Amino acid sequence: YAKCGSLELAKQVFDNIPKQDVVLWNAMISGYAQHGHGKDALQLVEKMRQLGVNLNQVTFTSVLSACSHAGLVEPGRLYFDSMNGEQGITPVAEHYACMVDVFGRAGRLEEAEDFVQKMPFQPSAVVWGSLLGGCRIHGHLELAKHAAESILELEPHNTATFVLLSNI
Repeated sequence: YAKCGSLELAKQVFDNIPKQDVVLWNAMISGYAQHGHGKDALQLVEKMRQLGVNLNQVTFTSVLSACSHAGLVEPGRLYFDSMNGEQGITPVAEHYACMVDVFGRAGRLEEAEDFVQKMPFQPSAVVWGSLLGGCRIHGHLELAKHAAESILELEPHNTATFVLLSNI
């Protein structure tokens, strides 16, 4: 139900399952994130924490996506920072791409670029694509060119890069 956007039905089903595991929590959080209900997703994560359900990498991907789509930059940064800290989860490229998207959608492109430059490993095409997407939204051509070149170095046949770049 959550994937289809029937969030009320998904929540009813979720609430009626006697023992919710992390997979069910993640499905509900992801549903909220995908359909623009970022604050609901964050409330669910906090409830998850209160009940002692361990967050995992999938949880954080969904949470960061929810923050991105809802324009919640500071909560996104706090969740990202808590991964290594209290949660003991090492962020992977997908988490970094989500954070670049958080900054990019909010128009904080310099922070997004700085975040990419400070990554502990080489940025993937997905990370550069997130930066390119932010540049497209906010019309930042110079940074978009740099992101596109970086994508094409990693994936020379990625035609989507040319489409995004042409839309700026």
